Amino acid sequence: MKIIFVGTGSGQTSLNQFHSSLLLSSKNYQLLIDAGDGISRALLFNKIDINHIDGIIISHLHPDHVSGLPSLLVQMKMTVREKPLDIFIHHSLVNIIKDLLLHSYILPERMKFEVHYKPFKDDEQIYILKNISFLSRQNSHLSKLQKYKSNHPSLSLYCASILFDVEYKKIIYTSDIGSKEDLFLFKEFSSDIFLCEATHLEPLFLFEEIKKLETRKIYLTHYSDKNLEKLSEILATMSSRQKLKLEFAVDGLIIKI
Repeated sequence: MKIIFVGTGSGQTSLNQFHSSLLLSSKNYQLLIDAGDGISRALLFNKIDINHIDGIIISHLHPDHVSGLPSLLVQMKMTVREKPLDIFIHHSLVNIIKDLLLHSYILPERMKFEVHYKPFKDDEQIYILKNISFLSRQNSHLSKLQKYKSNHPSLSLYCASILFDVEYKKIIYTSDIGSKEDLFLFKEFSSDIFLCEATHLEPLFLFEEIKKLETRKIYLTHYSDKNLEKLSEILATMSSRQKLKLEFAVDGLIIKI
């Protein structure tokens, strides 16, 4: 079992990084976590066969996490994929994704493979395989948009942080967050690996908070070219012990679990 960082960039497009995406890769199942703009090229660059992907989980609907999904399915169609594809998505977002694909002219009648939607709810344990499961909890990343809800009542403001249970190892993926409390959504669990976004909290504040996490290893991802410099400067001031626990993820990095 391994985690492959397909992209580690933020929402700001970069020539040095692809948008944030991960592949949870096991012998029997390949799970892509988020599929933002440019995901098809990112997978190709990382020498990942798109037709080996068995499922995709979408954390939320910001373009750097979902806008590459239609083009990825088109690539699967063009390469004559036949095996089904699972899409794991919060139940409030299923119809939005179905409409997005439909209005991208990805018509079920024209596909040689089926798309199986797997809706989930908060704190619902979803088993992908016997030894791979996850549960999600809503974080506050999109809460700042609540004031627009009255103008757009159909708008879903769901953004998932996700706890994966993989072969008795616990992996937390923050997705995008909105506050320090989001770092501790799964505080009752001690994780083995903590995948932490590094854009939406002020760098010095972020480092002070992640020192409190009960985890074996932290990987920082979803950072821009601009804030990488600030983050690196702060990391340089940390103790040797703290530096061993913390690492910047880069595109193509592979972690064996």
